[in-house]
Amino acid sequence: MVPPVNSFFRNLRPNASFRKRLSALGLLFLCVLPQTVWAGTVVPYVTEAAPGTIVINANQRKLFFVLGGGKAVSYPIGAPRHGDEWSGRATVNGKFVRPDWIPPPEVKIEEPFLPDRVKGGAPNNPMGARAITLDRTDIAIHGSTRRMRSTIGGAASHGCIRMFNEDVIDLYNRVHVGTPVVMLP
Repeated sequence: MVPPVNSFFRNLRPNASFRKRLSALGLLFLCVLPQTVWAGTVVPYVTEAAPGTIVINANQRKLFFVLGGGKAVSYPIGAPRHGDEWSGRATVNGKFVRPDWIPPPEVKIEEPFLPDRVKGGAPNNPMGARAITLDRTDIAIHGSTRRMRSTIGGAASHGCIRMFNEDVIDLYNRVHVGTPVVMLP
């Protein structure tokens, strides 16, 4: 004999004991997952750069904020694409929250359909949540749009350093105007 449907579903309702076991199982599952690098993750990093320096390694697709003592904060990045790479030293010369974006002339030539200005905070604004500008023409360390998140870890930008919004917010809070930047060759 098949039990009535109502009693079948009533028996499936988790009781307090079941919920406790499920919570413990979930906690155990989270503890055994491999550790993922998140914004603000401190990693071992040996460098001659002074603490407070941003070091960008485009080949590794990583940006490091040097803490000193053999440690740095590591972030994944989207690097400049082939032909738009650069290397050397720069300095942070501006910090902006949800800035407007005006496509540089070389970008407008490649993509003439782009508007002349994209308002800050707009979902199609490639600057994302924050922009840290450098003392090089049209170069910034900036966030990303939802569509551009998939380019982090690749080389697709016109010279800028693209980051996840949560990462660029963390970095923005660590740097100041005048922070030195080194882009490794």
